[in-house]
This record gives sequence, C-alpha cells and structure tokens, in this order.
Amino acid sequence: MDKIEHRTVVTNGINMHIALTGTGPVIMFLHGFPELWYSWRHQLLSLSSVGYRCIAPDLRGYGDTDAPRSVSEYTGLHLAGDLIGLLDSLGIDMVFLVGHDWGAMIAWYFCTFRPDRVKALINTSVPFLPRNPQGNLLQWFRALFGDDYYFLRFQEPGEAEDDFAQVDTKRLMIKFFTNFGPNAPLLPKGVGVKAFPDPPSLPSWLSEEDINYYAEKFNLTGFTGGLNYYRATAITWELMAPWTGSPITVPVKFIVGDLDLLYNIPGLKDHIHNGGFKKRCTPFGRGGCNGRSSSFSPTRKARGGQQTHL
Repeated sequence: MDKIEHRTVVTNGINMHIALTGTGPVIMFLHGFPELWYSWRHQLLSLSSVGYRCIAPDLRGYGDTDAPRSVSEYTGLHLAGDLIGLLDSLGIDMVFLVGHDWGAMIAWYFCTFRPDRVKALINTSVPFLPRNPQGNLLQWFRALFGDDYYFLRFQEPGEAEDDFAQVDTKRLMIKFFTNFGPNAPLLPKGVGVKAFPDPPSLPSWLSEEDINYYAEKFNLTGFTGGLNYYRATAITWELMAPWTGSPITVPVKFIVGDLDLLYNIPGLKDHIHNGGFKKRCTPFGRGGCNGRSSSFSPTRKARGGQQTHL
C-alpha cells in the first residue's frame, strides 16, 4: 500500500480525494455503495505493476471527498462531471474505465455523455439500462418488489441513516459485504438492516483490517452522501431525457456473477443475453460463461471466484 499515492484535486466545485499509482495508459476505477477507493486497492497494485497508471477516487459524498448537502447535487450529470474535471486536472485525455455497482452506473453515464474520453469500459454487476421514457427505476422496482425493496427504503432522507445507526458500523459493514445473492434485498419498516444476518465469521477475502478501514471512514462521514445517489435517481431520469435511445459506443466488457441480485431481477437475464443490452453496446473480447459466483466485488474477485462474462 506504500506504493499508492493520495491526492486531493478540485473538480466540478468539490474537493475530490484520489488514490493513484503507476505509469502508462490510465485506468480509472469507480467504486460502489457502501465502498471507497480502497475497494480497488488490489487492482491498483496489480495493474500498475504491469505498466498502467491506475486511479481510484473516493466518489462524491464518500470518504475524503466533499459531500454536498443537497440531493439534487448527486445526479448522474454531477457524478460524471466530477470525473471529467478530475481527468482535466491531471491532464489526462482518455482512460480505460472500470466500474462496480454505483460506479458501474456512473461509468454508463460517463460513456453516454463523453465517449471521446473513454478507450474502453469494463463494467461489473450493473448492466446498461437504457432510459425508459415511460417511467424511472423507482417505479419499476416498486412494481416488482414493493416498498420494502432496499432501493426504495433508501429514498426518504434520514430514514436509512437512522436505521444504520442502530447497528455498530463495523458490524454494519460486515452485513453489507457478506450478504449477497439472487434474492431481492428487502428491508421491512421497523426491521431495516437487522434483516441481514450476521455471518458466523469473516470470509477469507475480507479481513478485520479491511472492515476497520471502512468503519473508520464511515464513522467520520456517515452514509448520507452515498444514499443520495439513490435519492437522486428520479432527478437523473428527468435530466437524461435528451439521451433517450442513445447507445454506448465505446468498446464494452461486462462481468456479472450469475447469482448476482441484479442479474436475477425478472427480465434482466433476457435483456443481457438476448435483448437490448447487446444491441445498445459495442462488445470487445470473447464472451461466454465462466462458472458461478454470488456477485462481483473488487475484493472478492481479487481473492478468487468466477463470473459470467459478456
């Protein structure tokens, strides 16, 4: 970890913390919820050792990056704008982009708005979902899973924060990182994250040191910044109207665990394998299935596991 440099850059009206290492073609890694640059630590070291310059920011609202107060400042346009400003501040023209979870969503936005800045995209867990002019993701999730679905439970400001505060942060991070699979995560009102079981022990790919790092950061910042991504979903949907029907024109490699919760949402397997995903994206590399895995996580993949590649 000593080889990783840390900087703060000014971009799009905020101060953004970044971790970077190596020289050569640039790869930018985008983390998910509730994560940090730290989720990509193994990839930063591994890929920098073979000739890449690797960059992983704490995204807006996370870690040592500023967290604006207003939900309206967490739209897809804001998040992509942060990254454009980051590249400009470092004098970088084009990057290989890698995203996971919310980082994957941001990567799709980035490639939609500024394909001229992306050499190729490797995205994990979250497939490209073209804007549906008939309704946003909140309406879709409510129709499929009801109001207890986690994405919907995160909508009311303060509600999820109060729920999270009932659980020690270290224990909460363990719950988040070890509860995954094909079933829809439901957080019944009055139960919340306590519905997620505690594992009997930490899995081999997750250490006490890892948990302590995340817990220390989220104890300082809270979770509101990351939760605001969910709360800005409807605003982003409205602002994305001019890009309705726009394809992803950069070369794409998509990786997902075949037991991933998103992969198992009704209709998404067909969308990925037989429907709009391949029609709207430009694939590179060889596709096919590569075994079984509950989900993709940068940490889990770094220490073993197999995925479905498209």
